[in-house]
Amino acid sequence: MLHFQFIEYFLTLSVIPIIIFLNYSIVRWKKDATKRLGDPSLVKQLVINYSSKKFFTKFSLFTLGFVLCGVALAGLVIPDGSQKIKRKGIDVMFALDVSKSMLAQDVKPNRLERAKQVISNIINSSPDDRIGIVVFAGRAYLQMPLTTDHAAARMYLASASPDDIPTQGTVISQALKMSGASFNPKDKTYKSIVLLSDGEDHDKEALKVVKQLTSEGISINTIGIGSSDGAPIADPETGKYKIDEKGNVIISKLNQPELKEIAEKGKGIYQHYTTTDQVATNIKQRLSGMGSTVISDKSFDSYRQFFQYFLAIALLLLVLESFISEKKRMKKKIIVTGLSLFLLVTSSFGQNINNTIKKGNDAFKQGDYDKAESFYQDAQKKDEKNTIASYNIGNVFYRKEKTDEAVDAFNATIKNTKDNSVKQKAFYNKGVSYQKENKLPECIVAYKNALILNPNDEDARQNLQRALKEQKQNEDKKDDKKDDKKDDKKDKKDQKQQQDQKQDQKKEEPRPQPSKISRQDAEEKLKSLLEKEKALQEKLHKIKGSDGIDRPEKDW
Repeated sequence: MLHFQFIEYFLTLSVIPIIIFLNYSIVRWKKDATKRLGDPSLVKQLVINYSSKKFFTKFSLFTLGFVLCGVALAGLVIPDGSQKIKRKGIDVMFALDVSKSMLAQDVKPNRLERAKQVISNIINSSPDDRIGIVVFAGRAYLQMPLTTDHAAARMYLASASPDDIPTQGTVISQALKMSGASFNPKDKTYKSIVLLSDGEDHDKEALKVVKQLTSEGISINTIGIGSSDGAPIADPETGKYKIDEKGNVIISKLNQPELKEIAEKGKGIYQHYTTTDQVATNIKQRLSGMGSTVISDKSFDSYRQFFQYFLAIALLLLVLESFISEKKRMKKKIIVTGLSLFLLVTSSFGQNINNTIKKGNDAFKQGDYDKAESFYQDAQKKDEKNTIASYNIGNVFYRKEKTDEAVDAFNATIKNTKDNSVKQKAFYNKGVSYQKENKLPECIVAYKNALILNPNDEDARQNLQRALKEQKQNEDKKDDKKDDKKDDKKDKKDQKQQQDQKQDQKKEEPRPQPSKISRQDAEEKLKSLLEKEKALQEKLHKIKGSDGIDRPEKDW
């Protein structure tokens, strides 16, 4: 859509009324001067070669040239960078089990880390596929929607942990539902879910969900992580193995039959984890056998500029105005000179800053980020406030993991651009850069600004929710540490008070007096106390047995 980048330069057109007033004043002065010279008929003979029409033409050419210069400064552009990049691939959603049972170490270092390695390996060998990630335990969450940005996918994958989901368990049905909902319902083929889990605590609804997904053209492959013998679950908070209510160490075992059944009903394959490369290769071969579809993706590159055309016409008009005489005749060679100047000016604008930016874009697509950075910097030297160059330099710095430099570049883009779509993309990329460095307050502000400019940006909304969630978890951990310190201080204070009381009691304690009760009476009283205590214990036992409270069966 055509629009102006720098509308503030239209203020220069406010000079036009002044120019018109000056021209009117000159015409009025000429008429008054002619009257003062003498006889009108005689004066007319003296200025017979003067042409008022040519004077008006000169004024019109000058005024129009000035207006075109103002329009050129405003910068008329049309988006030329939202080009569709077509690639052949499939859509793959990874459903990753992050329950605490995945921390079992029957697969070293633990089940979860091996599952992450398998996913990363598949992503690396699938450059043209769109990737999405769902994490689940007692509930399922969409961690990353389908995207071709594999670098972002690896970043989200690395941060997945049991801490992401407070509710423990293994609800495979919810994970499959959320994965299926992430696909485009219009596409009936080239869609697959890869489920990685130990299968423990499998819910009965999973097979119903599998049947529904296969009817929608989605295949389901499963990868079992763990062993049939099982292993204890290490609790990262205590550093000890988890135990049940009876004090026995919990052994988490791989539930292969359930995972095999899901793969069979889902028209996929089941793989028991042996080695990362072997499992990833088998799954990738299975996915490749599905065929592929053309995937269109958009990338923001540049704008097509039109300022040079306005400037060229303005210069031509101003040159012609300078050659036009107020006399009635005009020599032909003046016209030829003007046309020659027009061609010269037009050709001089043939090479512009966009050529440099396009060279940088080509280098960026090829992965040569150093070369791309050099081209973008050359473009900035020609125009320091070029927002396209600063935006693309920010992307280069992000790829080169220079987060601070990337944020500075995106800030420069936000400051200099008047285009809200460019500003929104810069805010979003700024948020991603901050989130990579775990600077949660800064990335939250950036995502909010991006959503203000474009409330329909689902990626910004998902990333904002994740950042807010991480920030809340960090604040809860800080509050827990503060409470622990307060409790420690209180315990120490209570202990000191108890010690002081004991010392005071010792000082004030009276000396024992000889007992006046007989031995037989003492034995009878002791027997009575024991019978009362036994009755009290039986009563308490009955109360505890009928409290009606449901105890949690498991938290792993």
